[in-house]
Amino acid sequence: MENNILNSQKETHATSRLGWLRAAVLGANDGILSTSSLIMGVASAHAGRENILLAGISSLVAGAMSMAAGEYVSVSSQADSEKADLAREKQELGSSWDTEVGELADIYRQRGLDDALARTVAQQLMQHDALGAHARDELGISDATSARPIQAACASAGAFSSGAILPVLAALLSSSSIVSWTVSAVSLISLALLGVVGARAGGAAPLRPTLRVIFWGIVAMVGTTFVGKIFGGS
Repeated sequence: MENNILNSQKETHATSRLGWLRAAVLGANDGILSTSSLIMGVASAHAGRENILLAGISSLVAGAMSMAAGEYVSVSSQADSEKADLAREKQELGSSWDTEVGELADIYRQRGLDDALARTVAQQLMQHDALGAHARDELGISDATSARPIQAACASAGAFSSGAILPVLAALLSSSSIVSWTVSAVSLISLALLGVVGARAGGAAPLRPTLRVIFWGIVAMVGTTFVGKIFGGS
């Protein structure tokens, strides 16, 4: 019995990791894919080694800043909406307490509780933390899912940079004659590993996510290589 209690206390769920997992997977995937594709496009246009490295490093810096800014703006909008909803809910709790009790009881009734129990649960939860109960059960806002703009921006920038550095290092350590092959191999292996890690962390089977990122990685690299060859004159 004690073991079951201890196990239940240690139990974790994938949903508790969704916020940072989404930002990390998207950021690293974009970092690998966009940077490797840009390097291969420039390399296929017969650019010199310095230009290839410059393109890769520029992609890393610009992409990290873009991911951070985009994530910050997006999550800030979500945070503003959450704050507005919470302020409105707090005002309603101050002006129409009984109505708010009824709203919360209706939610529990729809989840399967009988009328008397639903109202009792609503009353007790609201006596403990009225705004928290309505935020969680009426608005769908909790500590695990609430918007954190700065955290999301830093995670996205860091994840993008950690992904983008891989094709940049591959280009740096490779000779100009085989840079496209080296970058593509390193990038596809990295994308495959990312697909597996992301799937495992999210509690999903790894095969489909891995095949998905590899497929789109190949599409992106082939597309930019084609563009490079056109404008490179061959």
